[in-house]
Amino acid sequence: MIAKDDDKINISNSVSPSEAERNNLYPIFLKTKNLNVLIVGGGFVAEEKLTFLLKSSPDAHVTMVSPIFRDGTVALANKGDVTLIKDAYNKSYLKGKHIVVATTDIPEVNVEVWKDCRAEAKLVNVADNPPYCDFYMGGIVTKGHVKVAISTNGKSPTTAKRLRQFFEDVIPENIDDLVKNLNEYRKTIKGDFEEKVEKLNEFTKGLIEK
Repeated sequence: MIAKDDDKINISNSVSPSEAERNNLYPIFLKTKNLNVLIVGGGFVAEEKLTFLLKSSPDAHVTMVSPIFRDGTVALANKGDVTLIKDAYNKSYLKGKHIVVATTDIPEVNVEVWKDCRAEAKLVNVADNPPYCDFYMGGIVTKGHVKVAISTNGKSPTTAKRLRQFFEDVIPENIDDLVKNLNEYRKTIKGDFEEKVEKLNEFTKGLIEK
């Protein structure tokens, strides 16, 4: 059995090592165009988080709060729907936000962000501090309508990076054409839902055959 509190997770002896070590994260794909994201911090890590967020979701609504911002961050913000606020963090900036990422180099501020988000039931990620994360920002591969997200359960971002590079090379560039063609084919299939699924499964079986 797993017992949780605000600061740690205790795993009792009734859980086997394999069960304790498995990745229990549930992957979802968020429509960030419909959400408001707050990034607390303006340093290198904040810029890195913003870079990968906009790379995957160019239409994301983002607000950044920090006393200072890197020149690269300002340039990047000008390319997207990003609002930069030069100020120290306070919890009033959480109003209307759905997702929060804390990236400052002051641990006390990051923990304050985490506590405020917990109090207001907002999803929060404290960079490089897994115990203070409701979610991780993993490696992402995007080719048209196809998107693959990679997680190492917060254990090794470098491994996620290498896997991302691997999948970028392995997934064919024309995969988007295949997805679009299958979508059109699906519209022509007659029958109920189960019959359509069966026909699509048969039609796409060759995709995984060696």
